[in-house]
Amino acid sequence: MSPSGSTGGSKSAPKGGVGGLLTPGRITVAVIALLTLVFIFENTRSTKIRLLIPEVTMPLWMALFATAVLGALCGGYFVGRRR
Repeated sequence: MSPSGSTGGSKSAPKGGVGGLLTPGRITVAVIALLTLVFIFENTRSTKIRLLIPEVTMPLWMALFATAVLGALCGGYFVGRRR
């Protein structure tokens, strides 16, 4: 019997299965995203924010969330351009 026909040995996880879905990098990003959302929604007081010329009053969570979304969009754009 040839070595390529044997059924014994170690088996690796399929590339498209759960093993590929839960990588350490993806788990780390999910934990950081969750902590960011907790931080944003814990800061609910209103604050004054100066947008170049006008000064607006808005909840701090809304300003933090908008900043996080803009940062994620910029990061996604630059990662997409690098590929």
